[in-house]
Amino acid sequence: MPVSISGSGPISGTRLAVANGVIGNVTTLSYSSTLTIDLSAGNNYAVTLTGSATLANPSNPVAGRSGIITITQDGTGSRTLAYGTSWDFSNGAVPTLTTTANAVDVLAYYVISTTQIAARLIPDVK
Repeated sequence: MPVSISGSGPISGTRLAVANGVIGNVTTLSYSSTLTIDLSAGNNYAVTLTGSATLANPSNPVAGRSGIITITQDGTGSRTLAYGTSWDFSNGAVPTLTTTANAVDVLAYYVISTTQIAARLIPDVK
């Protein structure tokens, strides 16, 4: 339920959307060889890879949106992830997932524009 924020300054009258009384819900993605995230569905996502995949350019990107995508290898591991053209990484170096069975990597992202998303992979979170 949206909540009004009162007061003066840049946030006056801004509406804050809170889903189910919790900020930061995680939207679970079903595995597909092409993962297209709808960024209007939330900020944080999780997927378990049961095969290699491509993280396609998301739908509904809005400048300023940020969040994380938790990427878990299944019990077999060795799954890889390619990226659509909107995903940009430091120095242009596309990161490699940890491929150990059940490994967890976290992809942090910030939408710069509808066609540019800055991202950073935090590998092998334990």
